[in-house]
Amino acid sequence: MTFNSDSEAPEAAFPNGNSAISVVPRPEPDSDSEDPVQAVRRLLEGHRNDRHLVLLQDFPDPDALSAAWAYKLIAANYKIECDIVYAGTLSHQENIALVRLTGLPARRWLNADDAHLADYQGLVLVDNQGTTSQLYEHLREAGLPLVLVIDHHAPQSKLDAEYIDLRPHIRATATILTEYLQRGLLNLDRNNSKHTKCATALMHGLRADTNQLMHAGASDFMAAAYLSQFYDGQLLSAVLQASRSKRVMDVIERSLRNRKAQNNVSIAGVGYLRYDDRDAIPQAADFLVTEDNVHTAVVYGIVHDEDEEREVVIGSLRTSKITLDPDEFIKEAFGQDSEGRFFGGGRSMAGGFEIPVGFLSGFYENSEYNRLKWEVFDTQIKQKLWRLVNPEEGMINTD
Repeated sequence: MTFNSDSEAPEAAFPNGNSAISVVPRPEPDSDSEDPVQAVRRLLEGHRNDRHLVLLQDFPDPDALSAAWAYKLIAANYKIECDIVYAGTLSHQENIALVRLTGLPARRWLNADDAHLADYQGLVLVDNQGTTSQLYEHLREAGLPLVLVIDHHAPQSKLDAEYIDLRPHIRATATILTEYLQRGLLNLDRNNSKHTKCATALMHGLRADTNQLMHAGASDFMAAAYLSQFYDGQLLSAVLQASRSKRVMDVIERSLRNRKAQNNVSIAGVGYLRYDDRDAIPQAADFLVTEDNVHTAVVYGIVHDEDEEREVVIGSLRTSKITLDPDEFIKEAFGQDSEGRFFGGGRSMAGGFEIPVGFLSGFYENSEYNRLKWEVFDTQIKQKLWRLVNPEEGMINTD
């Protein structure tokens, strides 16, 4: 979710610590009480020789990319073929470097027609719950059964999967997949270059979602210790040294110029962005939260997708305040759509939101119209955020 990119039944929004949730189980994956790794092993055995579509969020981050790759390798051990897809784009420089340098087998998939879907027997969600993918609803409506969900975010929607391994107390989905490896779903081989590259990707995903392990829990440290036996340090260093583009730097500069701060909270709207520059938003939030006397930063903008003729308000939250729950804060600020799906959520120290512009979508040559539209959305977003900042107490209030 740092997020190198960012994102529901209301009663399930704030879980009570369950390490895994089993939903509509088949005879193969056992009951709620079964160990998650054993349940996934049973599920994979029951799907031998299938072909799965592994769906990521529209703008996948290192955690999602690496965890999906690990699942693909594990599934191959059970004669299950997998294709990893996403509907958006890779724009963060580290994500582009990760895919290019490791050969990570994920691809953008825009044409999810029924002819393609007939090749698959199941859908798998990794590091998401369908709410951050524009493909998800089409895939379900086309009749593709949801086989498995593996995620570390709080529940975002009600899912009818065969099995759900949902662990909000874990800091990274890469940690969950590394546990699968540790528990024998696949034995990593140091002499297998594909295994080494996947371990490197998992280490990157784990570090990214735990702020270089500074927010890691015991499970994350154990996963990192295991991966340290297999990952390529030089390859990881090359990924991390990827430079920011000028457009990303321009968005960061815009966030600095437009930021408004109150009671240690900094909020900045950055206007319109191209679809390919969407990952500049979380990078700007990462930068703003480092300012002196700021513990929480929110950056947002309207992202224009020319291919799909759609616009969406996309925002990222970063915080160093340990008592602030980004998931609760974003859900409280922006609520749900007409179908009960939250517009955003988060994890420890980070979160994100996506709000469709809807009827007003469209970038027009009339600059005055575009300015007025931005002012409306900018004012509305700020109003929803500032109402949760208590001026008298100097703290964010989500009660």
